[in-house]
Amino acid sequence: MFEIAELGRTVSKAEFEAQEPQFHAQLLSLQRRLRDLQVPVMIIVSGVEGAGKGGVVNRLNTWFDSRGVRTNAFWELSDEERERPRYWRFWRALPERGSIGLMLGSWYTQPIVEHAFERSDVDKFEHELRHIVEFEQLLIDDGALIIKLWFHITKAEQELRLAQDIEEHIASPQLTAFSKQYERFSAVSERAIRHTDLGIAPWHIIEAMDTRYQHEAVAKILIDTMTRCCNRLEKSPQEQPANPIAMSKTYGEQGKTILDALDLSGHMDRDVYEKELQELQNRLRRLTWQAKKEKRDTVLVFEGWDAGGKGGNIRRLVAGIDARLVRVISVAAPSDEEKAHHYLWRFWRQLPRPGYVTVYDRSWYGRVLVERVEGLTPRRDWERAYQEINDFEEQLTDYGIVLKKFWLHISPEEQLRRFKEREEVDWKNYKITDEDWRNRGKWEGYEHAVHDMVGRTSTANAPWTLVPANDKKAARLMVIREVCEALEAALQSKP
Repeated sequence: MFEIAELGRTVSKAEFEAQEPQFHAQLLSLQRRLRDLQVPVMIIVSGVEGAGKGGVVNRLNTWFDSRGVRTNAFWELSDEERERPRYWRFWRALPERGSIGLMLGSWYTQPIVEHAFERSDVDKFEHELRHIVEFEQLLIDDGALIIKLWFHITKAEQELRLAQDIEEHIASPQLTAFSKQYERFSAVSERAIRHTDLGIAPWHIIEAMDTRYQHEAVAKILIDTMTRCCNRLEKSPQEQPANPIAMSKTYGEQGKTILDALDLSGHMDRDVYEKELQELQNRLRRLTWQAKKEKRDTVLVFEGWDAGGKGGNIRRLVAGIDARLVRVISVAAPSDEEKAHHYLWRFWRQLPRPGYVTVYDRSWYGRVLVERVEGLTPRRDWERAYQEINDFEEQLTDYGIVLKKFWLHISPEEQLRRFKEREEVDWKNYKITDEDWRNRGKWEGYEHAVHDMVGRTSTANAPWTLVPANDKKAARLMVIREVCEALEAALQSKP
């Protein structure tokens, strides 16, 4: 594979200086076009250690308008990054729509390095490569342009550059260590490139023996790739949100949803409720402190009907956790900054530190619920969100996060009763809005959406818990009990 980058190609100084103004002008023009098209661009700068990657990044910062460019150098992990799943650092660095992110190092670096130094086996390496493919597919499906550059030099050239750096007292520890593992590093890198060389995001292998040739090759690749992206998007306007509700096949064939199987007739005696609530909250308090000690973080997701009891459940749950250990996030419509990124971006940023509890009142499932039913998102986007969510949740649980998801279900009749009660009771007035009444008219559409959501995202590692919530007291006990049992199971197992 790397033989194509060992041909000794060069570019004269005069030739490069004659072409550089054109490269600069073309790249500035393409940057403006991509900004107008709201395309986030990720340029991955990877390759052999000592192959001049830093020089390429510096050159690109002069060719592009620096106001729309952010350079991210993924070197050593910070303490904050070590405390989160690996992709947390990359999600935080994703460029906004219409801007460019230069990735010096990337999601490829750690898997390649760990396997090259035999700190991970083949199965783990292949697993990491699958995650990379899923991650890039997710970004591209959301409209991103990913340009992957791999810079290659021969072993002899790397040794020569290392000797020069040592003489000048600027040799990096990475270059010194990698030069001793050149063959192993090359073999592992070739495998990574082959497994991730997708048609939607191909690798460009660039000979880096001559700096001027290297920079000229980068300019030509960027101009060609960015031009084709602009031309395609300018000819084919993006799909507008379509109308809405696609019923699941299961629902259409059988005339019922999974929610119909829930028994809503249960009733909890108040005295029994008060006693059990106190016992469960005490149990939860002990478990969350134990999780803090063992650095096991917890993510709890609450979804459900309007007036389904999410707020009441969360209040009783949080009352059983030390306030220093828990944070409740109420998810509303995304801000302008959040709209400028993939919809999962804001949730990655909010992941807790080890040992803490994060409670979501509404969540990333808005993509396949309200955005689907209200026609706010094109069908192709919410259809692919199921797998994106499954991948996201798998990364959380693989890292050791305790993840519980609750859907609070009530009958249409109970919802109507609660709506009227909110209108009549002064201190509950703030809970009822015109939008609540409007959403009620789309009950059937939401039933279909919930049915599909459970069917496609209730996985072995992150199952849904469907909570019969006509009786508020029984629902609250069920939720806290489920959280306690999940924590007990997690604390008895190895993360």
